[in-house]
Amino acid sequence: MAESVRDRVIAIIAEQAVLEPGDVKMESTLETLGIDSLGLVESIFAIEESFDITVPFNANEPDKSAFDISSVASIIAAVEGLVQAQKG
Repeated sequence: MAESVRDRVIAIIAEQAVLEPGDVKMESTLETLGIDSLGLVESIFAIEESFDITVPFNANEPDKSAFDISSVASIIAAVEGLVQAQKG
């Protein structure tokens, strides 16, 4: 069975946070998971590579990005949207 977008994103975030995937909750923020700005950038690169997508993200101004990083759930939703758009 193919991994879902949700499972793959959680695995990437967990790897960056040095946590088990089961410790990454949908309501978690990157900050509460201990992921700093470098970890965020590395996570974005890993997501892009894993899904063969381009994330519209400005690491210097994340609040001005269309890619919502406010929680794990919002990151998953954004990635799902990009994956769907690519298939479109």
